[in-house]
Amino acid sequence: MQSLADITVLVNSEFSSSERRINPSWTISHLKAKLFPITGIPEGSQKLTLRSAARQIPTLIAAEDEDKTTLLGYGLGMYDELHVEDLRPPAARPNFVDTTDVEKYEMPLDQYEKRTDSVLAWKKRNQLGRFDPNKDENEGRELQRQWDEVKERGIEVGKRCKVGERRGTVKFVGVVEEIPGKGVWVGVEGDEPTGKNDGSIGGKAYFSCKPKYGSFVKADRVEIGDFEELDDLDDLEEL
Repeated sequence: MQSLADITVLVNSEFSSSERRINPSWTISHLKAKLFPITGIPEGSQKLTLRSAARQIPTLIAAEDEDKTTLLGYGLGMYDELHVEDLRPPAARPNFVDTTDVEKYEMPLDQYEKRTDSVLAWKKRNQLGRFDPNKDENEGRELQRQWDEVKERGIEVGKRCKVGERRGTVKFVGVVEEIPGKGVWVGVEGDEPTGKNDGSIGGKAYFSCKPKYGSFVKADRVEIGDFEELDDLDDLEEL
């Protein structure tokens, strides 16, 4: 008797999708045993449905005696979709998405620093970031440039100012350690509650004002002048 040829089908489940070859001479029980390591669904909890473009209604693959019933009577076609549904209650199913309880490997820092194919090694080779031999000098020049801009613009604590269309009073000029990157910031108390803070960042107070009235902006956005307090409701962009 000539053996039957294998048929390629698309096996889909909640957490898996792959092409598999199955033989129509297999019993349903044998098929389910093959699907268990692929889908992670135990044989007794599998509901098999065969779908294809030629089928208007999906075909349920099930029988009273699945140990003896073969797949011959289900009309398997090349690249039909075999959908495997998990009949277990959701609480009884393993969660293959949540990895919070999965033990993760963390490479010791001394081993990471010895690697030659890491981002750290690439930065060292290209003298970037903290490995730039001129890093301190460049940062110093940039900081001085920003202080020069503050002076040129006449920005001083107590002066009236405008940031965009918003008006307020300069309350602070200097470095804010809580903002990433070294630089000079101007603390402004707005005339209206369009700010982000009360003059504090990261729990450290640089000046004091009512909540939502304070903001920190760069000097190039600050215009000094004799601006009267107005009830202006335009948006103020701030950090």
